[in-house]
Amino acid sequence: MIQQTAQLIDECEHSVSRFWQMREEDRTPDFFQEVKPHADKIHQLLKEWQQEANKWIEQNRPKYMHTQQIASAVESMEQFVVQSFYKETSKKRFLDAIHSTSYTLKIFERLVREGETDANEETND
Repeated sequence: MIQQTAQLIDECEHSVSRFWQMREEDRTPDFFQEVKPHADKIHQLLKEWQQEANKWIEQNRPKYMHTQQIASAVESMEQFVVQSFYKETSKKRFLDAIHSTSYTLKIFERLVREGETDANEETND
């Protein structure tokens, strides 16, 4: 799950890079050749990650992370990954969405890592 979360964090960064690149190149991508295959791949990753993340939250009950935050991050990411291909995308809203999602993903990743550390310490005692 940490690896999936890290992949999603990387995708946030790639989406920002792609956004600036598309503006620089001033072109419209081919939807079926570029946008859809990438969006489908990320959608599948998000679906699997959301199921695992929700399970983890249910089992560990972290104080500051809830399934609604996971759902919001997934929904936001599904939108901005596609938007990153289009130069017409509103810059402020796009960057705000990525910042918010990335923040949630990083907090979640930290919580999972801390949980693994706690579990390792308990088994070593």
